[in-house]
Amino acid sequence: MASAQPTIRIAQDEHADEVLSGDPFALLVGMLLDQQYPMEHAFRGPAKILDRFGTLDPARIAEAEPEAFADLCATPPAIHRYGRSMAGRVQALATVVRDEYGGRAETIWTEAADGAELLARLKALPGFGDQKARIFAALLGKQLGVRPTGWQEAIGPYAEDGSYRSVADVVDDVSLQKVREFKQAAKAAAKEKA
Repeated sequence: MASAQPTIRIAQDEHADEVLSGDPFALLVGMLLDQQYPMEHAFRGPAKILDRFGTLDPARIAEAEPEAFADLCATPPAIHRYGRSMAGRVQALATVVRDEYGGRAETIWTEAADGAELLARLKALPGFGDQKARIFAALLGKQLGVRPTGWQEAIGPYAEDGSYRSVADVVDDVSLQKVREFKQAAKAAAKEKA
């Protein structure tokens, strides 16, 4: 079975990485969940939602009864340390993808005119601040070849080749460890500075 689709290996779990590789909304949800939680676990969340809810269709997720969806997300193993609150964020993200992008998450990046517009579109998403938007744009550029004009300038250091700053640079267990070491060093430096 030949495929031109790049394989994402962030979750370090075959099923979860397959879901991330095959579904743009899954990748977006994984990035949403990547906060206050180990990155590989965050990116396993979309597969958990798919397995329990039966679909990652943004319209279906947006329309799900909030309490039932929160229960599904918080059931161990939960999609996140804060499964119930993250369930609400996933539904908010699904609503924006449904209403503003016709239910097609990839439209966010495939129809962006340039790097600045891509970054602006990502920053406008629920749960995506400036840094998360830059990291996700770097992930798109580095791993999926989404490189609109000016993408590196718009994103900044996360777009640097050969860096191990973020989830954008995770392609296997070795790179995952390098990113983890970079983050620990950055935290230690910030603590020392404070």
